[in-house]
Amino acid sequence: MHGTLEAQKRPAVQSAEPTKGERTRQRLMDLAEDAVMHKGFAATSIDELVDAAGITKSGFFYHFQDKDDLAKQLVARFIERDTQLLDELAGRARSLSDDPLQSFLIFLKLFAEMMDDLPNVHPGCLVASVIYQDRAFKRDVSAMAARAILLWRERFHAWLSEVAERYPPKLETDLVALADHFSVVADGAIVTSRALQDKAVFGRQARLLHDYVKLLFDGR
Repeated sequence: MHGTLEAQKRPAVQSAEPTKGERTRQRLMDLAEDAVMHKGFAATSIDELVDAAGITKSGFFYHFQDKDDLAKQLVARFIERDTQLLDELAGRARSLSDDPLQSFLIFLKLFAEMMDDLPNVHPGCLVASVIYQDRAFKRDVSAMAARAILLWRERFHAWLSEVAERYPPKLETDLVALADHFSVVADGAIVTSRALQDKAVFGRQARLLHDYVKLLFDGR
């Protein structure tokens, strides 16, 4: 899902040189994200983060009010990066075809190729980690994670609605459920690839989704 894209190269963003404080904050967030991916948020302590970052605990609280604030900022950063990368892929696909179905199929191919380029098995999904451990967070953190999933739904439902208007599906289809299928495939691919230690799972599943969408709307 939404973590699918975190493991990839992000689009270059032109910005001023970060300050020492900004670098420290990003370092803490990177360390926290890595720890959460490997052992969960509840098992990630502030002490281990400040030790790894080489700062004092007061330095941590300069940047974050508490662990929940850290979680909120991690999810917000994930959503921003995820949106940026999906926008880039969608923009490339749309630039290659004005046809909504063809551009969507190109998008899925680009997504599959991006997953093929992962150097190792996908590290996991930050949003899924938050949802799986929702009792460890305040309600607003879980709500942010749910919002990330809804953003995917909204994006793909709008695109698939364009497709269906021009190419009525060959079978009766719930377009909202089909939009959610992208998240389902992504998260399922993460779990399967990690369980089997097979990084090729993700690309294969993305291509199967591509073929299903093509058959559903094009029939060929």
